[in-house]
Amino acid sequence: MHSEGAFPTVRLRRLRYLPAMRRLVRQVHLRAEQMILPVFVRPGRGVKKEIPSMPGHWQLSPDLAAQEVREAARLGLGGVLLFGIPEQKDPEGREALRPDGVIPQAIRAAKDAAPEVLVITDLCFCEYTSHGHCGPICQRAGRTDVDNDTTLQLLGQQAVVHAQAGADLVAPSGMMDGMVGAIRKALDAAGFEHVPILSYAAKYASAFYGPFREAAESAPQFGDRRSYQMDPASRTEAALREIQLDLAEGADMVMVKPALAYLDVIREVRCRWPEIPLAAYNVSGEYSMVKAASERGWLDEKQIALEILTAIGRAGADIIITYWAKQAAGWLAEAKP
Repeated sequence: MHSEGAFPTVRLRRLRYLPAMRRLVRQVHLRAEQMILPVFVRPGRGVKKEIPSMPGHWQLSPDLAAQEVREAARLGLGGVLLFGIPEQKDPEGREALRPDGVIPQAIRAAKDAAPEVLVITDLCFCEYTSHGHCGPICQRAGRTDVDNDTTLQLLGQQAVVHAQAGADLVAPSGMMDGMVGAIRKALDAAGFEHVPILSYAAKYASAFYGPFREAAESAPQFGDRRSYQMDPASRTEAALREIQLDLAEGADMVMVKPALAYLDVIREVRCRWPEIPLAAYNVSGEYSMVKAASERGWLDEKQIALEILTAIGRAGADIIITYWAKQAAGWLAEAKP
């Protein structure tokens, strides 16, 4: 005797038997329009500088970055995320505030190239400071630290500069307390109430950022960023608290970074706030380790990349920032029956 609803009456393999059946009942669908392509921009013209630890990505001058934006439009991607590498660095990162700086140039070039593409800009100072930290440094209680409240004023200025150049969405990434509120206040005061904020609300002090720091030339010259980025060993409730505070300050969208090792956090955020647009950053280390393994013939890059991106979407991310954006869009187009 077989109990009701058990084998052999129930055979779950029936829905996996045919490729067409698997496509029909598939519940997680990757789409090009949910993917954001990070682009690294440096001054000059006709500049394409290799990033050795991130095959397939380069530091590009604004004119060549505009070509990437055109390609993003052709592939139907959800947008681009711009990171700037300035010509000069100083302890306060003042190059980040120049209306004619590298990111404002890149924004204008992107909008000239493909006005319909969403242009997101990273708001932070680690690429612009000579010490590589995410804001000006101060001495407090006998230790060196980022001056949180001074950085808030500078972030507000940086956001306005980007909005004036035409940025569609700004994304503060430094994990400063109060950053969303300060940026919202500055944007509103400058007449940019319509510009939304995507907060790196749960950003962990992760070892997966190594290749990015080469790409953005932003490695700390001393110490680390553990006093402001989240501890990887903290419980998911700590991330929920960070996100709740950013939403209260006016964040329109929130992000979990990195993605692959923090799928549990993505899932908890999605369950807590099903109505809030949720992004996840599939970071450089997650990309580069698969690239390295595939170059050695140990892994199939296409299959692994799509599996990773699918897992991020299954965990609950609406938006995926990924260095595979262009490739994944091509792979998904090829797979359409």
